[in-house]
Amino acid sequence: MSSASGRLSGVQDDIRRAEAEFGRREGAVTLIAVSKTFFADDIRPVLTAGQRVFGENRVQEAMGKWPDLRTEFSGIELHLIGPLQSNKAKEAVATFDVIHTVDRPKIARALKTEMDKQGRSLPCFVQVNTGEEPQKAGIAPKDVDTFVAECREIVGLDIRGLMCIPPVEDAPGEHFALLEKIAKRNGLNQLSMGMSSDYQVAVGFGATHVRVGSAIFGARDYP
Repeated sequence: MSSASGRLSGVQDDIRRAEAEFGRREGAVTLIAVSKTFFADDIRPVLTAGQRVFGENRVQEAMGKWPDLRTEFSGIELHLIGPLQSNKAKEAVATFDVIHTVDRPKIARALKTEMDKQGRSLPCFVQVNTGEEPQKAGIAPKDVDTFVAECREIVGLDIRGLMCIPPVEDAPGEHFALLEKIAKRNGLNQLSMGMSSDYQVAVGFGATHVRVGSAIFGARDYP
């Protein structure tokens, strides 16, 4: 068994334990294995071990490796978890199955236009900048209600939930709790939150999707 497969099993066990500890239904949390910066050969052992839900940050990177992997393995579900530019909306809709980073009206409209053209309806998450960090993408918490309503009622996107990336220097729980509160008042029941360092905490705050990369694939070698 490869080291990545072993680490995958450990993360899956951690999630099951956290579900039990926090009174969540077994299987309530979807593990998104974040394969950004890793090559197809790094991903294959994780696919062989049974993982089928993956996350990528960049459209072009995903387009370069996932078409071949989809021909080798069935049932793959690919999530876009990185920032999206409107000029990449066409490729994003063609490549991904779920979009986690809807964060401004221009992106919402571009995605809907492409979904209509391609005959696809992708579930979407609104990214919330819970720490209101100027360098980070996402809607400010105070603007989420209005933006969600616009995406649903005017643009016509299928908004399923909210996503956040807490500031690295903060305790993540306060940000997870805020996201859960905003989701509830908007009638949203899916929360994309928690990464390699805090996914078990996120399960306790109602995460339905956790995005785990280095804990499965190992440390990244960024260019």
